[in-house]
Formats: sequence, C-alpha cells, structure tokens
Amino acid sequence: MWLVFVEVVIITYAWTFDSGFSVFVLGVIWAIGISMIGMSMLIRLPWKLVFLIGILLVFGHNVLDYFPSTHKGLFWDFFRNGNFAFHTLTPGHQMAFIYPILPWLGVMSLGYCLGAIYKQGYDPIKRKKLLSRLGWSTLVFFVLLRGTNLYGNPFLWSVQMDPIFTVMSFLNLHKYPPSLLYLCMTIGPALLFLAYFENLNNKWSKIVSVYGRVPFFYYVLHFYILHLIAIFIFMLNGHNLNEETSLIFGIPFKFVIAGEGLTLRYVYLIWILMVLALYPLCKWFSDLKQRKNYWWLSYL
Repeated sequence: MWLVFVEVVIITYAWTFDSGFSVFVLGVIWAIGISMIGMSMLIRLPWKLVFLIGILLVFGHNVLDYFPSTHKGLFWDFFRNGNFAFHTLTPGHQMAFIYPILPWLGVMSLGYCLGAIYKQGYDPIKRKKLLSRLGWSTLVFFVLLRGTNLYGNPFLWSVQMDPIFTVMSFLNLHKYPPSLLYLCMTIGPALLFLAYFENLNNKWSKIVSVYGRVPFFYYVLHFYILHLIAIFIFMLNGHNLNEETSLIFGIPFKFVIAGEGLTLRYVYLIWILMVLALYPLCKWFSDLKQRKNYWWLSYL
C-alpha cells in the first residue's frame, strides 16, 4: 500500500510537477505494490500452486490478445492492458494505467518461487547449474517461439531492408503489457547473470552493490533531480515558468516541450553523470540503513 501511495503521489509529481494532479500515473512502482498485495494472499497457498499460478499468468496471458476489444474497459486496463490507458476519476482528474497487474503478478509469483534456491543450506553449485539451465533454456525458447510468429507477442516480426533492421524487428517486443516473449528476452539474461556473477567480489561489484542496497531511494531521488535539470534546460531555451504544460503520451509534463529534448549522446552523458553524482548519497543512505534499526528505513 505504501508503494501504491508513492507511485500515485510522489512519483506522479516527480514526472509531471503538476501540483493539481490532473493525471495520476500508475507505473512500475504501482504494479509492484499491487502485485505485492496479491502475493500477500498467494503465499498462503502451497509452493507448487503459487508456481502453477505464475506459469499460467506468464505463459497464458497473451491468449487474451485474441479476444475482441469491444467490451474492454477499466477492468481490462487494470488487470491486463495498461499501455497508457486513461480513465476519468473526477472532472479534471484522470488515472493513466501504464503497467497492468496480471502479467507482473505472474512474474512476481515465479520470482517468489525462485527464492527457494536461495534458502540457507542450498548447494551453491546446484543453484548455479539450475540458474544456468533456466537462463539458456529461456533464451532458446524465446528464439524458437519468436521465430514461428505464432504466439507470445501481439505483433509479428518480419524481414526488413537489412539484417540489422531485421534483428530490431525480431527484438521489437511488447512491454505494456509485457508479452511472454518480452519476459523471456529479459528474464533469460537475468537468470544467467545470477548464475555466473553470484560470487563476484571486487571493487566494481562493491560499487554496484551500493545502488542495489538502496534502489528505491535512488529511483525516487533521480526523478526529481532530472526534472529540475529539465527546468534549467527549459529556461535556457527561452521559456518561462508560466508557459502551458506539454502533453507527452497524454501525460502533462511541466517545463518540458516535446521536440526540444537533447540528442541521444547528451541523454547518455546525463544518465552516466546522474549515476555517478548519486553514488555518495546512496552510500550514505546504505550505511545509515546498516547502522540504524529504525522501522521506517525499510520503507525507503
């Protein structure tokens, strides 16, 4: 429930800087929060049943792509569609469903089941073999199923003007909601990463682990800093703070004008500088969480 509140209020404001909250953005933190509420009930079931539910949701939700869309509304957008679907709450206020619930609840169910191999006493060698087999099997399954163009993604791939564009077409997968093939393409490499880098312990891994210990803190903070940078660029482009809000994907973004963004090289540069700049704050907060046992720190 706390994550849902953070998404609806804190993250929505970070995106829009719209104090009137004309649109409540229901994105990834919302989906995680709602899925955790769902998991609070599912974990009362036997492990095998939770696993079966996860498999059915992840592998089966694309069956809904074949259902006619004439009767799909709020219920549909909440549970399955997402994809920047807008619904009116009150006059002047809307909610935008970006991440739907069912596919991500399936992913969380499988992740919960995978946690069994990280229990104390589980053989690390056996865990590495299992993760490696799961990772490679998932990627092979992805290539084979994607190649057939039969199932797992709402739109098909096709041969393009050259091999690079053909590969791009092959990898052009649906994220809102996440298709089965999108999940295979992303979770497969993640499983391999878990398999081969579990025992990595060097200077680089220690630096990266700082962010990993406070991901929520970093996530919220970087949105506000980036939007403040956007205000600075907005003013440099000759605008003033009283100008009308731009609508991007139907969402109001104050102090951002569509088409006036930076080129991709500057986007990458700002991304790298943001990660580096927030390291000291993340290190401080990580150390604070290790030193102090305040209950509220677990929510940040």
